[in-house]
Amino acid sequence: MANHQDETRAAYDGVVELYASLFADRLETQPFSRSMIGTFAELVRATGNSRAADVGCGPGHLTAMLTEMGLDAHGFDLSPGMIDHARRAHPSLRFQEARMESLPVEDGALGGVLSHYSMIHTPPEDLPTLLAEQVRVLTPGGLLLVSFFGTEEPEPIRFDHKVAPAYSWPPDRLAALLTDAGLTPFARLLHDPASERGFLDAHLIARRA
Repeated sequence: MANHQDETRAAYDGVVELYASLFADRLETQPFSRSMIGTFAELVRATGNSRAADVGCGPGHLTAMLTEMGLDAHGFDLSPGMIDHARRAHPSLRFQEARMESLPVEDGALGGVLSHYSMIHTPPEDLPTLLAEQVRVLTPGGLLLVSFFGTEEPEPIRFDHKVAPAYSWPPDRLAALLTDAGLTPFARLLHDPASERGFLDAHLIARRA
């Protein structure tokens, strides 16, 4: 796992300012993603535990959105360049460099985890380890929202993402991995792509038992 993460970290460190400028609108042009994040935040608030992690937070725009939606959000990213940008852009919020499979969060501490297209660079054989870590930090009844590129093919597809190699997933396959990790998927949204890649944009919400 370390090799591909080192490559991904270096790739994102090299595009910090460009990446941040592309996502400065904070999903204003992506109503489906915005709707799912809003639903996620509402459900997390309803658990009574508003602590949430934005894993793979990048420049911090979604950490700020979650905060505005009433969550006590903390951003994590493996790219020190992204974390530095997030801290400068949102000085009142908390950001920390961390790997997704080893979060500096105590067991069962969080009401929610947002993984917004942040697991896409993980090879399929390594994804269960990342999901197990999301489950570890969630309180019973806590929620995970994972957004990813979806495919109607039966197996995950590796493709050349503009920053680093990535994978699209059959939604049913990813939902099964969530179940195997100890989560109960209960909501999904699939819609036509907003880019030229041709993959579906996919979102799954799951609850820890």
